[in-house]
Amino acid sequence: MVKEFQDKNYWALILGGSSGLGLATAKKLAKHGMNICVIHRNSRIQEDEINAEFDEIKAENVQFKAFNVDAFKSEKRDQILSDLIDLFGPEGKIRTLVHSVAKGNLKPMISEETPTLKNDDFSLTINAMAISLYDWTKAIFEAQLFTEDARILSFTSEGNTKAWKNYAAVSAAKVTLEAITRNIALEFAPFGIRANCIQAGVTDTASLRMIPGSDKIKEHSLKRNPFKRLTQPEDIANSVYLLSKDEASWINGCVIPVDGGEHIS
Repeated sequence: MVKEFQDKNYWALILGGSSGLGLATAKKLAKHGMNICVIHRNSRIQEDEINAEFDEIKAENVQFKAFNVDAFKSEKRDQILSDLIDLFGPEGKIRTLVHSVAKGNLKPMISEETPTLKNDDFSLTINAMAISLYDWTKAIFEAQLFTEDARILSFTSEGNTKAWKNYAAVSAAKVTLEAITRNIALEFAPFGIRANCIQAGVTDTASLRMIPGSDKIKEHSLKRNPFKRLTQPEDIANSVYLLSKDEASWINGCVIPVDGGEHIS
């Protein structure tokens, strides 16, 4: 296997990299020689399982660092970046920032049986799943930790245009995420930064299974997908890898479906 990122002192910083799309992405980039930093938030009960996954990344002979902290607190973010400056040394830089955050409210707008969406639910979800991309981008930029040809990638879904029950807050966050990505692509381009959203097909992750009615979503997706299968985390990881390569430098400001053609039918 060609390890095109090896010996370049490139790092990938992955927000939400302990499971699902983020973890698959960390493993893929590590296989190609990129050093990995994962920011995640998990309980002690999950530590053994997560550390076993992280051991697979370390086995690729890349540098690895994980922070189990609240990525949405500014003081935690500042401390992480300070630690990374020391860890990277004068040569290490972040080539790829991956936003794989799944923290939001999946409440209905109207219900007589369960709590319904409130303003605070929207605010929490949009801040975590969208605005945090800008917060991290700006902080990394100001710390001068991006490479000269950096890539910022985040994950959206068809919920950006389709209405699903209980998905209103997350849908609003995805639309916001895409809008922020477009402006990052425009305003940070003079500094060598490219930004794109990957619109993942329906993927059987823990985040999907939290959505009420997710079994029906999967069933419908299997019927309409041209390949008659769900998207796998590895499919999304492969797309992040491709967009991190030198040859992808002219792709900027896009929402790119990675779903085997699911969106066309």
